[in-house]
Amino acid sequence: MINRDQIRIRDPYILVNEQEQCYYLYGTTDSNVWSGPGTGFDTYKSTDLEQWDGPYPAFRPEPGFWADHHFWAPEVYLHNGHYYMFASFKSDEKRRATQILISDSPKGPFEPLSSKPITPSEWECLDGTLYIDEDQTPWMVFCHEWVQMRDGKMCAVPLTSDFSEAAGEPIVLFSASEAPWAVAGGEDKDVYVTDGPFLYKNKEGELLMLWSSGSKNGYAIGIARSENGRIEGPWEQDEATLFPEDGGHGMLFRSLEGKLMLAMHAPNNQPDERALFIEVEENNGTLQRKA
Repeated sequence: MINRDQIRIRDPYILVNEQEQCYYLYGTTDSNVWSGPGTGFDTYKSTDLEQWDGPYPAFRPEPGFWADHHFWAPEVYLHNGHYYMFASFKSDEKRRATQILISDSPKGPFEPLSSKPITPSEWECLDGTLYIDEDQTPWMVFCHEWVQMRDGKMCAVPLTSDFSEAAGEPIVLFSASEAPWAVAGGEDKDVYVTDGPFLYKNKEGELLMLWSSGSKNGYAIGIARSENGRIEGPWEQDEATLFPEDGGHGMLFRSLEGKLMLAMHAPNNQPDERALFIEVEENNGTLQRKA
């Protein structure tokens, strides 16, 4: 087994497996995530979030797969008896995109569900996450990247019931610059980043979105909210961040003991990134670290 602090990982995602009474950890696991050729995604298995079995090779691209680098941020969902992986990929010939893969096991192997990504081919996109609304319509929420937009956008697109393709045109939910805590970067200080969306419905019926951008303290996690509970919004930004320091790309899960947990990576600099699991609680309609 391997300790949590020995696993270098970005964008950690936890799948809670009730049947096996265990956790599966996924994330960006290539040793050179920024410029090297993409190897794939690994997964790890644990019963306590500290000691992990693995790594198990959850995804390795077959010859002819369209992407060859920037294999980022896999998320895995159990839906209708299958495991679906939402993950981002890129090649020199094609723009960064989120594609959906499928497997009969949380360990994989995962294979592309369809021949092309879900996100628009002319857009630079990443970090697709799944949300199923009150009408049982599946949506993929994703980021239209700052590298193309300068002011990154958070977008959503409806999916077909089998997740194989988009069922409509994407809509813009908000821009990164709308968040009062977000800080512009880049040489001209005009770049606003959108990263890592994750959806959560609070007790009041509002739809909250965790997402990451740059703050005065570095990479951070903020909260946007749709008060009417609909994915279409309108969306407003909370003033304060959930995690204001040097870490981000968060998601929420319920532990096997029923605790609400935040998974994220910190610090944000390579090669020191590690998965952190922090207990949080809902208080007055928002989320905060549990005292």
